[in-house]
Amino acid sequence: MNSPYDSVRVWDLPTRIFHWALVVCVVGAYVTIKLGGLWMDWHTRFGLTALGLIIFRLTWGIVGPHYARFTQFVRGPQKLIGYLRGRYNSVAGHNPLGALSVMALLLFIGFQAVSGLFANDDIFTAGPLAYIDSQWSSRLTYLHKLNEWVLLGIVGLHIVAIAWYQFIKRKNIISPMIHGDALVAPTHQVVSAQDNWKVRLKALLLAVAIAALVWWISNMAPTDNVSSFM
Repeated sequence: MNSPYDSVRVWDLPTRIFHWALVVCVVGAYVTIKLGGLWMDWHTRFGLTALGLIIFRLTWGIVGPHYARFTQFVRGPQKLIGYLRGRYNSVAGHNPLGALSVMALLLFIGFQAVSGLFANDDIFTAGPLAYIDSQWSSRLTYLHKLNEWVLLGIVGLHIVAIAWYQFIKRKNIISPMIHGDALVAPTHQVVSAQDNWKVRLKALLLAVAIAALVWWISNMAPTDNVSSFM
């Protein structure tokens, strides 16, 4: 039996890998900071990886395929208000409310990762840039800890929103982020995102360059420093 919907590629493979890798990093960083002790080494790895992922996504939002670009889904307040009032329906990609959630997550997870570069606990663990200025390190350590609560709130709202769309509005937004395709009515003219080997090669080269940058940053600390992140 033929489906009344067309399958359209919305999320390219690099965007999907970024999404799930960031989920792993956020959960891993939170669990390991609570465990403390020797788990701080893994906390560091998760934080470094999250930093690289945020840099990748910010860059991919400029040079990536159609739906990954910020120009495609970041809208002004009028679009957001119109969407909340039911005057605008997003067919594919992020809707205006989802776009707001994405930008908030990138902003606050990014701040958590960057502030972790300067954070220290005055006992055992210090970020690779904590040695630069002790006063700034103390300030950013305080904000780093405070931002944890902000992140918990934003992530919680994000999960609630996903559940709302998935179970109340009956709109599947999880599966497309796994396999990349969304079902769209034939009456809608929807652009299919590029997801060929050229796109993936570009993403791979970008990821390698960012990994080298993060590795360089992580090695800026004196040899007796131990890094701490999220």
